[in-house]
Amino acid sequence: MTNTDESLYIGCKPYMHGVATSYGYVPSKGAGLAFCILFGLLMVAHIVQFCWKRTWVYVVFAIGCLVELIGWGGRAWSAECPYNSTAFLMQISTLIIAPTFFTAGIYVLLGRLIQLYGRESSVLSPKLYLWIFCTCDVISLFVQAAGGGIASSVSNNKSESDLGTNIMVAGIVFQLFSITIFVVCAIDVFRRVKRLGLLGLATKGRLRPLIGAMVLSIVCIYIRSLYRTVELSQGWTGYLITHQSYFIGLDGVMMVIAVGVFNICHPGWMLPSEIDFSLPKHGLSKSESSASGTLNLKPMAGNTGYGNRF
Repeated sequence: MTNTDESLYIGCKPYMHGVATSYGYVPSKGAGLAFCILFGLLMVAHIVQFCWKRTWVYVVFAIGCLVELIGWGGRAWSAECPYNSTAFLMQISTLIIAPTFFTAGIYVLLGRLIQLYGRESSVLSPKLYLWIFCTCDVISLFVQAAGGGIASSVSNNKSESDLGTNIMVAGIVFQLFSITIFVVCAIDVFRRVKRLGLLGLATKGRLRPLIGAMVLSIVCIYIRSLYRTVELSQGWTGYLITHQSYFIGLDGVMMVIAVGVFNICHPGWMLPSEIDFSLPKHGLSKSESSASGTLNLKPMAGNTGYGNRF
């Protein structure tokens, strides 16, 4: 590579016909700014919500929005300076890891539901869920960040760039695996609640839309992770990675939905402060469960979610 070639990736050079960018296209400035605004608004809303209800653990949703905002800011920057290596590094290193913060919030939420339903509703304790799946999240985060850093910093060295890409793919595949195990565990929780004859009560009132939000968010993250796995597996010149519309629809839009749904159904508002019944050790018959107590779905004044309990 000549000094002239190296200088192309420093500063702000306009797009030159016939000279490819690291993206394979020039990123859309409109899309970059639109997603910056969206994630900025969602971040502010999450900050207000977790501060208001003092559900500090859900700060992970706001952090994820901030990481997304930085990434889309990098893409907006690349729209003006399509060859700038710093802008490219900024967007790829952040947008690849942002969903791990959203999955962390969902893991916390399932732990809270188990805490409400009772220990009999899960093979694992709420704290153990957090330790296992949040550890998986951290591992995935560091692997993807390391791969993104290697791939983007040596984007003009094919062998080292391929190494970084493979590391990123490994991180995403690991995240997909951990999410899949989490989904299996979540299904087991509701299967156990149903077996105890309390599924109707356990999904009553505001818990129902909250559980629906959790399912929708997981589906969106799963779609995004599948897309990024296929995209990166095709390489830096593959079809998906060189067509921006797929990235906007299957990454940007999916992540807006995944985190935005918790602005509408925020755990601080939707989670009950306590449950008026406790799951019996040996379960209930359907007739007994119908005659048992009802869910208290009134939010606790001043504190909800995990609060100081977790």
